[in-house]
Amino acid sequence: MNILSLLLAGGRWRCFPVPLGSSLFQSLHNSCCRKKSTAPKKIIPHVDFSDENAKESGKALDKLFSSEQQASILHVLNTASNKELEAFTLLRGKKSLSIVEHREKFGPFQNLESLMNVPLFQYKTTIQVCNSILNPETGGKKRKLQENRLLRKLIKPEIGRERLKAINSIVSIVSGTRRIAWAHLDRQLAVLDWQQTEYCRLMKGTYLSSAYLEEISSVVSKMPKADFYVLEKTGPSFQNSSLFPILLHFHIMEAMLYALLNTTFTRDGRHQVLSMNRNAVGKHFELMIGDTRTSGKEVVKQLLSESVLKEEPRVFFPPDKIVRYRQMFSSTEQYRIEELYDSLLQAIAFYELAVFNTES
Repeated sequence: MNILSLLLAGGRWRCFPVPLGSSLFQSLHNSCCRKKSTAPKKIIPHVDFSDENAKESGKALDKLFSSEQQASILHVLNTASNKELEAFTLLRGKKSLSIVEHREKFGPFQNLESLMNVPLFQYKTTIQVCNSILNPETGGKKRKLQENRLLRKLIKPEIGRERLKAINSIVSIVSGTRRIAWAHLDRQLAVLDWQQTEYCRLMKGTYLSSAYLEEISSVVSKMPKADFYVLEKTGPSFQNSSLFPILLHFHIMEAMLYALLNTTFTRDGRHQVLSMNRNAVGKHFELMIGDTRTSGKEVVKQLLSESVLKEEPRVFFPPDKIVRYRQMFSSTEQYRIEELYDSLLQAIAFYELAVFNTES
């Protein structure tokens, strides 16, 4: 015997016959017609586990810190302003504001456990905050962290501070599409050598590796020995396809210089060749207009004049070479040989930003 049944199928109610003896009908009948149980329900008492955990965590906090330490932490939490609380790294942003608001609303903190009632403060966070209050970063430590961040942005690959402190001289190298220039300066900022040379066979469209090797080997053979060789790191945009030949040229030049000047790398694995951020040098000499770096010709001209007129100039040009350097500058002034200017400015910026800043 069949009865009509309604079941939901495919999002619509459909009617179809179901035999009375079928298991489907029996299950439907049992679920609808089952007698209600008369047995009394068991009442399970509610336990707020979060409250219990919070109490246990609060007790653990008291065990982690001595009474003197707790007093010091509570003094800071109850008296420091929002700005003073932000001096602690872990209390910057909303956390310091939450502490002040909670303090104003509920009164001073009576114990470390009450700190966990502040929004954003869990057990682990509270421990970290208490430790940071007891052991704040000193000014010297903060300064070192800032210096390390600056060095990472300034030069690649990363070099240890001890090696930077031990530098006696560097050769700063800037290459363009037609010429390459270098400046050899010691740590007293005395210009020991400063010149530029042209290469005619490169950027002809073929980019032969052999041509680059011959040209750059010849240039490197003229460079003086130094503790480090600092290359200008420049990067035309990949989005501009018309600049791809220039970008390829710069990458080949950089690779060649890294290979030819890192003479001891295969033995000790220590880098002698570094790349320095071009825009960082521009900012140091206030040559940046937005994201564009302007010419450093006037800055170099001023440095040359100060070397003669001042007793303690920023850069020292030896008396036996100053005339030759001034003549070289004058001969290139009409054509604006930027590589020559930039090689000198890069060397000065390297010492002032990367070497002298690490000695304090």
